[in-house]
Amino acid sequence: MADEGKNTTSSLSPSTGEEDKPSSPREQEGANEKPAEGAQADHSGVQESKTSLPKESPTAEEQEEDVEQVESDTESVDAEGDSEEQDNSEVPSEAQKRPEKVEKKISETFFYDYEDIYSRPFVTEDSGIPINLLTLKHSFGYDCTRSVNLLLMDSQTLMYIAGNQVVLLDLKTKSQSYLRSSSGGGIGFITAHPTKQYFAVGEKGKKPNLIIYDYPSLRPYRILRGGTEEAYVSGDFNDAGTLLASVGSSPDYMLTIWDWKEEKIVLRSKAFSQDVYKVTFSADNEEQLTTSGAGHIRFWKMALTFTGLKLQGALGRFGKTAVTDIIGYVELPDGKVISGTEWGNLLLWEGGLIKVELCRAEQKPCHSGPVSQLVLDEGELVTVGKDGFIRVWNFETIDAADSVDDTGLLEVEPMNELHVGRNVSLSFMSKVHDCGQPVWYAQDTNGAIWKLDLTFSNMTRDPECLYTFHSGRIEAMSVSPITYLLATTALDRSVRIYDFISNSQLSEIKFKQGGTALIWAPRVVNPKGGLIAVGFEDGVVRIIEVYDPKGLPVLAGQTNTENAEINLKQAFKPHVTAVTALAYEPNGDVLATGSKDKTVFFFAVEDEYEPIGFICVPGPVQALQWSPPSHVKSTLLILCENGFALQVPAPLPEEQDTVSTYQIKNLPTQYFHFYSIKSRIKLEEEIALREKRKQEKEKAKLEWIKQQQEMGKEIKEEEPEEEPEEEPLPPLYIPEEPSPILCGFYSAPGKFWLSLGGYDSGFLYHCEFSNDHQDDPENKKDEPFEVIPIEDTDDNPIHQISFCTSRLLMFCGMQNGALRVYPLQDKDLKVNTLKEYWSFNVHDNDYGQIQGICSSYDDRFLITCGGDGNIFTFNILSPEDVHKELKAKIPSPRSGLEKEKAAEDIEDPNAYNIEEVKQKKEYERVMKEAEEKKKKKREELIALRHEFLSLLQKNQELPKHMQLHREQYEMDHRIFEELNRQTAQRIQLVQKELAWEHEKHLIGLQKLQNQFRDSLEFDTVVVHAIQSNHQISTYRLLAMSEKYYQDKEHLSWKRTVLKQAWKQAEKREIIGETRHTHSDDRIFEGEAEKLKTSEVRKPTTHYIESKREQIRRIVEKSDKVKAKIMKRKAEWDELYKSKPSDDYENPKAVEDIREAQENMGYYKLKTATNYRVPEHKRMNTEKKMVQLTSLEVLIHKRKVNMNKEIMSLRDLKVSIIEKIKCLVQELKSIQTALDLSERLPLPLIPQLHPDEVPEKKFEYDSDILLKFKEEQEAKAKCQEQLEGSPSSLAFRHGFLRAPPIKEIDPMAQAAGAHLMKIASSVVTEQRKVFEIEKAEPTEMELEILKREKIKNLYLQKTLIKKINALVINFDAELRFLRHKKLKLDVQMKSADLRYITWYEELLILKSLEKHENFLQGHVDTLISEKEAMQSKLNSYLAQMENRKCEIVKLQEYEKALYDNFQASLGENNEFAHFLTKVLKKKIKCMEKKEVGREADEEDEKEEEKDEKSSLGIGEENSGSEDEVFDDSVCPKNCNEALFQNTIQLRQKRLDIEKALTEEKKVAANLRKKYNALAKQAKVVETSLDTAERELETFQWEKQQRLNDLYVVVPLKLHQVEYLVNGEMPSDFSQALVFTNQSLEYLQKRIGELRNEKIMQREIYKKAQEQHKQLVQDKKEMDIKIRRLEEKCSHLMMKKFGRLVDFEAVQAHSVNIRVEELEVQIMEKEYAHSQELKEWEERILDLRQQLMKLTKENTSKLQQLNRFCLEKQQLETKLDSLKNDLGVEFQGTRTTDIKEKARLESRLKHTARDTALLREEIHLLSRKDGCLREELALLSRKDGCLFLQPLSPQDSETPTETFPVLTSEMWLLKAGYESFTWANTALEPVLSKILKEVCLKDVFCYLLNILAAMAVLC
Repeated sequence: MADEGKNTTSSLSPSTGEEDKPSSPREQEGANEKPAEGAQADHSGVQESKTSLPKESPTAEEQEEDVEQVESDTESVDAEGDSEEQDNSEVPSEAQKRPEKVEKKISETFFYDYEDIYSRPFVTEDSGIPINLLTLKHSFGYDCTRSVNLLLMDSQTLMYIAGNQVVLLDLKTKSQSYLRSSSGGGIGFITAHPTKQYFAVGEKGKKPNLIIYDYPSLRPYRILRGGTEEAYVSGDFNDAGTLLASVGSSPDYMLTIWDWKEEKIVLRSKAFSQDVYKVTFSADNEEQLTTSGAGHIRFWKMALTFTGLKLQGALGRFGKTAVTDIIGYVELPDGKVISGTEWGNLLLWEGGLIKVELCRAEQKPCHSGPVSQLVLDEGELVTVGKDGFIRVWNFETIDAADSVDDTGLLEVEPMNELHVGRNVSLSFMSKVHDCGQPVWYAQDTNGAIWKLDLTFSNMTRDPECLYTFHSGRIEAMSVSPITYLLATTALDRSVRIYDFISNSQLSEIKFKQGGTALIWAPRVVNPKGGLIAVGFEDGVVRIIEVYDPKGLPVLAGQTNTENAEINLKQAFKPHVTAVTALAYEPNGDVLATGSKDKTVFFFAVEDEYEPIGFICVPGPVQALQWSPPSHVKSTLLILCENGFALQVPAPLPEEQDTVSTYQIKNLPTQYFHFYSIKSRIKLEEEIALREKRKQEKEKAKLEWIKQQQEMGKEIKEEEPEEEPEEEPLPPLYIPEEPSPILCGFYSAPGKFWLSLGGYDSGFLYHCEFSNDHQDDPENKKDEPFEVIPIEDTDDNPIHQISFCTSRLLMFCGMQNGALRVYPLQDKDLKVNTLKEYWSFNVHDNDYGQIQGICSSYDDRFLITCGGDGNIFTFNILSPEDVHKELKAKIPSPRSGLEKEKAAEDIEDPNAYNIEEVKQKKEYERVMKEAEEKKKKKREELIALRHEFLSLLQKNQELPKHMQLHREQYEMDHRIFEELNRQTAQRIQLVQKELAWEHEKHLIGLQKLQNQFRDSLEFDTVVVHAIQSNHQISTYRLLAMSEKYYQDKEHLSWKRTVLKQAWKQAEKREIIGETRHTHSDDRIFEGEAEKLKTSEVRKPTTHYIESKREQIRRIVEKSDKVKAKIMKRKAEWDELYKSKPSDDYENPKAVEDIREAQENMGYYKLKTATNYRVPEHKRMNTEKKMVQLTSLEVLIHKRKVNMNKEIMSLRDLKVSIIEKIKCLVQELKSIQTALDLSERLPLPLIPQLHPDEVPEKKFEYDSDILLKFKEEQEAKAKCQEQLEGSPSSLAFRHGFLRAPPIKEIDPMAQAAGAHLMKIASSVVTEQRKVFEIEKAEPTEMELEILKREKIKNLYLQKTLIKKINALVINFDAELRFLRHKKLKLDVQMKSADLRYITWYEELLILKSLEKHENFLQGHVDTLISEKEAMQSKLNSYLAQMENRKCEIVKLQEYEKALYDNFQASLGENNEFAHFLTKVLKKKIKCMEKKEVGREADEEDEKEEEKDEKSSLGIGEENSGSEDEVFDDSVCPKNCNEALFQNTIQLRQKRLDIEKALTEEKKVAANLRKKYNALAKQAKVVETSLDTAERELETFQWEKQQRLNDLYVVVPLKLHQVEYLVNGEMPSDFSQALVFTNQSLEYLQKRIGELRNEKIMQREIYKKAQEQHKQLVQDKKEMDIKIRRLEEKCSHLMMKKFGRLVDFEAVQAHSVNIRVEELEVQIMEKEYAHSQELKEWEERILDLRQQLMKLTKENTSKLQQLNRFCLEKQQLETKLDSLKNDLGVEFQGTRTTDIKEKARLESRLKHTARDTALLREEIHLLSRKDGCLREELALLSRKDGCLFLQPLSPQDSETPTETFPVLTSEMWLLKAGYESFTWANTALEPVLSKILKEVCLKDVFCYLLNILAAMAVLC
């Protein structure tokens, strides 16, 4: 923080302390200066000693493999960082050689001076502000949310942290003393020395200090530096008190072990990568530490290794237990650690693992919430929980605890427990002895300090609450306007009253919700000063009053001893969400309340606060402030969080209409929407800074020039230096989300100051409301007109601003908890006035932002409250002794207060607010009026209905002829039509209103169906027999999921693909046939054309064909030779491939042996110890899932098939019932014609049972639904009476009734109609018969009746038999299917048993899958490594072979060189010895070295050294033999050429030897690499064997786990052949279950193996004999091959004189490519000649056409000439007729003559051009340049050239002509001469263009081509 450095005036480091004062005790001793005061007598003895180390602990090699080692080097250096000591710690070997250095120890009596180290306020230099402007008076709060903030030094002193102070509280006198932090950055932790003689304070800030204070003198004893970067979190002394462990916070989380008396770091290491909460030493082993924090616990050891003292940390592994934050733990004497969890259980750690998890009986947690602390006290374990319980456990039971089952839980009950109280959350306890008795003090997170007695005896005292405080952040604060009282509130639901003169809390009151805003009513509202308005988080505002209870009348027997009491006067709820601001109008008439619900409510301040109304604002309200009395008009400034500021006048109660709503709609409102300008300000500052730098640079340059001129030096004019490019200016930035407004205040009417957070912090903005009114305030962009920068507030904005009464001091509360005071000179804010300030860090710098700041009514005191829960009071420029005579006066109570009833409070957080109550009342009033109107209308309708009924009654009493018909009552039918229309509209409206509900219920029904019905593939359907009690039911089946049908879909997909492929193949065949036919036609046509052209081409192509045939024969011959060679080569390759190696084994034999080894021999049981699971029988999770899936699919398929059969049986029953109904109906019609005595009883019609048609349960209509609704309403009315009756009877009855007629099956309706027709026809016939019977029947009629009777009796009997047969057959079908289903049930049951077994196997496989995958992955990795190494080995072998070949070649080259030398010498050369020495002489080989490559030069130098040594040895050897000779001069009489040749050969020899040496080096390196890699390959192979054995062992263990499962095998008695003494045993554990097939196979296999054994012996004998014969044949063939090779070589040498490769000769005998190219040239030449002939013929044709067209054109010209003559004659006649006009036409005729002459001259030119064009055409035709015949013909017309199309198809308008300018012809002629050399490849392009465009376009195109070609050339 910026202020921290400024507030710090300590001498803790050389950089911040005074220069003449050393920063450490050692520097002070070395400087030989006097110590500071208070430490003068502390430098008596400087002792010399050596650092003692802890005892040796086991090294890292002795630890377990899974323990994480975290080592940190020993840092036995002091705070200054002695480099020599660091070297000693890092290099122990050198330290052992040197003598041990004697270290100076700090004197035991040395102390620092507290005045030199504590942080003081920061004051701007030369400001004149006194340093003691504010002095701390008292601290009321307590930061109870810290995990450990309670320390007992003795029975009288309690210590805790409050912001930047450590508070020492005297428990008897209640007085406080303070210790300031040295850095001003806050305090992280406090801990006490075991002797309580010292305590440590770990601070916060940049490079914070850890200070050890002496107690009780409170003098700083030691200062430890460099332990962490940002802040200390926790610390602990060891049991001996010699070492101190500390842990830092983010970012380093550094664990440091200190030799604190010497201010030295012993060890350090990073504790963890997340938050660490706690560090402690073990009480029994000082070499062990433990740290815990977010999601971890870590166990540390200090071990002395060969490299020095190390910290080794093992991270605790949770295993199956869920990871938890560990707040509390304790080390046990045997090294175990027991810790708490977030869910309340205890974890016992041993060896870095959880040994057991402890809980209470019935698996209840040890605490209902996190366990915050564990303590070992007098052999008992004490646990402290956030649930307010303290439990004591038996230590021996917990120490010996171990898990008893797989859950890992052990149930333990506490010996004793203490419940401290309700709403108590304990976080820490500290023990102290008072008068020999142990007393515990506990820290309550909910804001209290408790005194506890944990003796658990009869004399145990109850928990005593010593102090209570606010819990957490204090939300609001206010002081009394007339006395020294303070009121605060927080989210802990309390309001507290403090007396800050006597430093005591007077009273407290609790509510149901937390407080968020508070204001003390001004003196105008309450002259006694006892009224307070408090806003709460549920939107309620409560008016409370503080009074002195001593002022109330005392009743008999009672006494008022309390200092102050709080009474609730009134409660009202104006808002829905939290109230954030309260403000009284200066005259006290109006109270304004603001809330997060974006409303501001106004109340008239009277004895009872009455609501005036509310307004809506654009954002959540942050603050409210009324204009000061100095302003003319009273206005309210409303500040919103989202950047809006509003100004409204105070509303008048009498002007507001609050009948229907409290919302004030016409209140004049001014808006200010803040628009960020910070980016622009920064940009302007940057521009000004750059401009200033430029000016300074120019000024410096001018001064330098001036100095140079003064010194008399000449200044040369230099070119202006190029200025470096400036960085671009930053762009303007406007934050997307507006910066929040934190606070503000009025400066003048309509003007105000704002302090903002976020991006716009760092300034105070002076703003003004504008007069323009926009409809939408969101679109406004208002900018402040004045800005004041505030120093060091970019990241630390001002949260609260307050003024003293005189407004000469401005108090600012900062975000980092600092307090600033700005002195104001003229009560106004200006830039200069805010440059000087006084700053003091008071609250916690991380979370202690100041929430409230205010001064007392007389400006003597200042009070601040912060987010850290602390409340501080300060004296303003006055010492404390002046205030001793002051006293706070508590307001007296109102008269009659004791008689008043308690005010009604609003306890329900969901209660209606004032506006909602108003709206509810208005709604109830409107509904009541509507109901009254409805009631009146109903009464009128009832009266009219009675009157109408009486009229109807009178009408009925009249005679018939006098009665009126009902239609006559209808006065106007349009009335009923209108009523019907209105009714329909209302129904439609109701349907629309209920559409959402209708859709909602439909969707709900659909969801229920999807959840419960659609997932069913088959429901349970029970089919009953008709005559018996037999029944059969379907299987209730759920639909199979999609994954089970993927295989089937895959198959069906394959089928569809095959079908599509088949169809496509058919199409292809058809297309192929058509194409084939087309191709046949084309071939036929091509052949015909060939036949036509062959006759022409015969004489010319004969030679080409013969040449081609010759080449073809040569190629065939060559191909045959090559094929023969390749065939022979392939045969040899096959022979060599088929040649078996020496260790060759027949694969079939190997496979047979492997199969025999696996399957033959004795029958291995899976339970055997030597059983090895074969590869193909190994089971894993995936295979088992496939098995389960296939079994499930098979079961489902079988059940589905059975269900289908049962459903078809039900359908059969339905059809039988319909048939029986028809037959019974027919039988009834027949029996109507029979006498009663002759009628047989009608058979009963079978009915469908409800469970046979379960789908009918879900069929319903409106009647059923209405009935259901009525039943539900009835149940709701008499729910208590119907509790005993089953609730589902009505539901079942409603849903089981028969469907309505409209939903009956149409087949059944048709059958019923048919029966009705039959019945009606029979009845009509019977009626006719009865009518006839009335007369006397004749004999014939009697006979007919008799026959009819016999027929009816027969029909009756037949129908009954038919019905019985149907019933019997159905029952038989049902019994048969039932028997079939019983068999299937047995199969399904066995399948279910198998499924269960397989599922258990799957669970086992899943549990082992991870380990198996690990082993298999390890094996696969090793196999891949082995293969990679093998490939590398093979590559090395290949490279070695290549090197060997190169070495052999070089040796052969060397040998050939010597042979060449000997040959050059000849015989008996006298200089042979000399030249031989010259050749063999070893000389230094100079090489060119590359410049700039140091590595290469060094290598070459090394090589040269080696060569020098070797050459030196060689030269010595040579010199020892002969004398030194000069090889640079040719001796006399020696051949000069021979000498030079020898020199050249020597150079070649040296090159060969050098290359040979390099090759040998490379070969040696390759051999080394090969050997090293071979060793690695052996290691990998060994590891692979080990891994495979482990995998096999694991497979066997997995098989044993699977064998442990019980498998149900149902057997019949005849299948049991395991008998003991002829009886079936009771124990079948030794029996095996075999299938008969397997048993028969084993018995049969015995005989087969005997026969196979005899057969294999015979085969072996035959194979031995064959082997001998083959060996003999091989020897003979080798001899024969050698003989033939010698013969072939002899013949070759005899014929050719050398060995020749015949295959190469035969392969390269003919150059086929050359011959083919010659043939192609001939073909091209012939084709070109043919093409020339065609073009010549076309030119002739075109010439003839040109001639023809010319003749036509000539005739047309002649015709034109005739027309012209006729025209001339006509004109002369016309002239003669018009004599009087002849003069006028004279000029015209002269003009015609001139025109004619012009045309004639033009005609001559055109004729000449035509001749030239014909020459050009002739020239083009001779130079193979032809024009296409379809192009155009030139014609002569009116002296112009025209292009006429050849045919009408070539042009859309045949009569249209295209004029061509003659100049283009000349251009064509000029360009053609340069065009003739062009490539013939342009011909097809030109011909295509000439076809499609006119001649003019052709000319233009040719010109473009010529220009392009000219550029290309």
